[in-house]
Amino acid sequence: MNVKELKDLLKGFDKSVKFEEDLKKKNWFNIGGKSKVYYKAQNLKELINFLKRLNNQERIFVLGAGSNTLFSDNIFDGVVIKLSKNFNNISLLNEDIIIAGGAVLDRTLSEFALKNDLSGFEYLSCIPGTVGGGIKMNAGCFGNEFKDKLLSIQAIDKSGNLITVPSEEINFDYRKNNLPEELIFLSASFKGIKSNFSKIKKEMDMLKIKKEKNQPTRIKTSGSTFKNPIYQTKKKVWELIEESVPLNQTFGDACISEKHYNFFVNKGNATFNDMKNLIDYVAKKVLEKTGVCLEKEIKILE
Repeated sequence: MNVKELKDLLKGFDKSVKFEEDLKKKNWFNIGGKSKVYYKAQNLKELINFLKRLNNQERIFVLGAGSNTLFSDNIFDGVVIKLSKNFNNISLLNEDIIIAGGAVLDRTLSEFALKNDLSGFEYLSCIPGTVGGGIKMNAGCFGNEFKDKLLSIQAIDKSGNLITVPSEEINFDYRKNNLPEELIFLSASFKGIKSNFSKIKKEMDMLKIKKEKNQPTRIKTSGSTFKNPIYQTKKKVWELIEESVPLNQTFGDACISEKHYNFFVNKGNATFNDMKNLIDYVAKKVLEKTGVCLEKEIKILE
């Protein structure tokens, strides 16, 4: 549908919907054009009504914290959905189960677990995403993944139907799962391990120091670009890039981080094509040199 048709269809959502909204400042790369429709869901009832009104007629992308996302400089031909603070609730059930909304930041979940003396979430203090995004890609670092403490997920499909899925019914793999691509994750429950504050805090601090030492921070980057090819080689992606690619290679203002070669950086005013060309160039060089076909961890929306 064109914008005029969507404006007619979405009457009544005026406070929550924007048309031709700029996406550049809504992602970590600071790259991108506009979204045909940008919808900030205020609550579950409104979200259900919105999806039913759309009736599967538009492409949908759910935007979390804006990490691991590269938007085209053109108009995104679809609807970008952002969950509001009403999906940001977090609570404790019994003494070791945490229920967290899909918009809860990973570090917030980690800090909540710390305050409640629950271990198993320390690594989340180092992941710049949301619970919803973490479930979608089975995010992880330092040997831990979302699936490890997950009990169940609550989600909504493009038709506005609510579903609950126990974790044992989900097939998780490295940075992916078998859940339908269309699902919007509303909340999840996790089971922690009772521990003590000082021990958990010490582990969190150690992991944060490790991250600061090895990964770029406070710059225009979007996290790991490629997945580690765990089924092809024991080498990490950064090692493959180091031995295959001129590390000073740039495309416009898109460059490879000097601190971690699997992090790509917008050092100023990189365009979508600049960053996409760098990503494609690195993948091509690694394949030519090592025979390893890299799979992107970053989500590219054209």
